[in-house]
Amino acid sequence: MVTGSTLRQAGFERPEPAFYLPSGEEVTLFEQCHARQLAVLLKGPTGCGKTRFVEHMAARLGRPLITVACHDDLTASDLIGRFLIRHDGTVWQDGPLTRAVREGAICYLDEVVEARQDTVVVLHALTDHRRILPIDKTGETLAAAPGFQLVVSYNPGYQRLLKDLKPSTRQRFVAIDLDFPAAEQEALIVQHESGVDLPTARGLVTLAQRLRGLRDRGLAEVPSTRLLIAAAALIAVGIAPKLACQSAIVSALSDDETLVGAMRDLVDGTFV
Repeated sequence: MVTGSTLRQAGFERPEPAFYLPSGEEVTLFEQCHARQLAVLLKGPTGCGKTRFVEHMAARLGRPLITVACHDDLTASDLIGRFLIRHDGTVWQDGPLTRAVREGAICYLDEVVEARQDTVVVLHALTDHRRILPIDKTGETLAAAPGFQLVVSYNPGYQRLLKDLKPSTRQRFVAIDLDFPAAEQEALIVQHESGVDLPTARGLVTLAQRLRGLRDRGLAEVPSTRLLIAAAALIAVGIAPKLACQSAIVSALSDDETLVGAMRDLVDGTFV
């Protein structure tokens, strides 16, 4: 990932904030957390805008952003760094978390509960008054540079059924709850991001609200704003709305014949 410091060294100006429409006080909360060196936990469903929000805030605050997609095999060394063997000897290579600590960047750990618990523990010393990162392999103890902030996210809708953050970890973060935007706001986002006309964007949001009602009927994940934008982008270049919805929304959500049939009926009822 190209960080903000890299861009500045290359002579680029500070990037404009990524497009984001606030749905509450999340921008003010994040700004105050950053000013007071508080770590942030973003909670919300898949595709509701958590990553876009972090990108927006990093640009708004003028901070480099380093993003890590967490997964089951993510180790502490993946975050902190490791020694590499080269033809001319052994060299140390910083991991993304270490780079963020040195540069004063915002480090965003996406879907943090997917990482192993022993990996998450390395974050603890960065999320309290110490703001340090011990690197056992080199003997260093790094103090976080000014501007460093740790931000993590997770989806409580399904992840808490399988995994969750330990209380000792959760209580180190200020939690900001995000959700899908209100209907008109979501339509404006879909229109802006896809280039489709506003009536079509409103139709897609209406469809999404109907589909989200199927959660109680076994739909594991409801349509996200991201899926609506994908469907809208197809429509904007001439794909028929029903086909776009079938490909970008219905087929992406489930393979269950009963659920797919129910979703197709809702598509037919929305785009006649």
